[in-house]
Amino acid sequence: MKTPYYLIDESRLLENLKKIAYVREHSGAKMLLALKCFSTWSVFPLIRKYMDGTTSSSLYEARLGYEEFGKETHAYCVGYSTDDIKQIKKYSDKIIFNSLSQYIRHYSSVKGKTIGIRVNPGLSYSHFDLADPSREYSQLGTPDKHYATVLSCLNKISGVMFHYNCENEDFNKFCEQLDELSGKFSELLKKVSWVSLGGGVLFTKKGYPYQSLAVKLRQFAKKHDVQVYLEPGEAVITGAGELVTSVVDLICNRKDIAIVDASAEAHMLDLIIYRYGASIGFSGPYRYQIAGRSCLAGDIFGEGSFKEPLQIGDEVRIKNAAGYSIVKRTWFNGLQAPSIVVKKLNGSLKVIREFNYSHYK
Repeated sequence: MKTPYYLIDESRLLENLKKIAYVREHSGAKMLLALKCFSTWSVFPLIRKYMDGTTSSSLYEARLGYEEFGKETHAYCVGYSTDDIKQIKKYSDKIIFNSLSQYIRHYSSVKGKTIGIRVNPGLSYSHFDLADPSREYSQLGTPDKHYATVLSCLNKISGVMFHYNCENEDFNKFCEQLDELSGKFSELLKKVSWVSLGGGVLFTKKGYPYQSLAVKLRQFAKKHDVQVYLEPGEAVITGAGELVTSVVDLICNRKDIAIVDASAEAHMLDLIIYRYGASIGFSGPYRYQIAGRSCLAGDIFGEGSFKEPLQIGDEVRIKNAAGYSIVKRTWFNGLQAPSIVVKKLNGSLKVIREFNYSHYK
């Protein structure tokens, strides 16, 4: 196939979904796909079999979840406009407000809907300050110091969201913080019927004790008599997507560098934002820095080792390229946008979407 393209492998996706289904069944928690991470709706028919619905960060995501996924549709946004609220109530089962002021401003417009509010618990797990929901001066959620005010609104609010994890693969730390949250907000939890614990828990990653996670979630739900929701995004798609590229040039500047027909800046932006290298290649004696072809000097995917020396035209696959990549793709430098290809469960390849100059223009 003509490169570059994002390849979504349904067989690998299914491996994640089976773990999600196990946690869902044995914990009683409901699972919502976080569209901010992955919204390639061509594979929704497969994901839908194993999850309860979608959660959004904007009007458009809420509408996409409603139209293409179905099932439960949760709407959340850091800041709704009046026009957003007018439309979003048509698509959403639950509407979650980020702040008390948003709740007060828009409550009359959504009265009759199931309503929740996001509370910033003052605790978090994140390797990056940029992504830490409880960082200093965070705008995400009602600060815990306003806890009493939130309690006073509970005659009109039926649930609460605590989203405080980012790429948390430490089960013990998850348990420790959930226990802390359970004690700190016990009075609030007694008065609501549902709780979203957000996403950011990498429980489908190899070696994670997801069976123990199911037990922990069930205990939490039973203790507080609440319906628990999780909002996995990366956990759904981890390991199931690649960016397939071809080598267009080989140079040496104190190390061997292969330039490919894609761009980290344009096509896998988180590599640039969070300054980490992608997983590339296999074990072998020939090591290359894999660079994108934009004009940005730091447009680097990472380094990979190969069994044979790379040649012009050779294929290079960048792993874990689905979550937070396709949704953040840009037209930086006017570079060719990767197509979207799905490898079906039967092994066949299906081109979902191709892009050309008219899309760029």
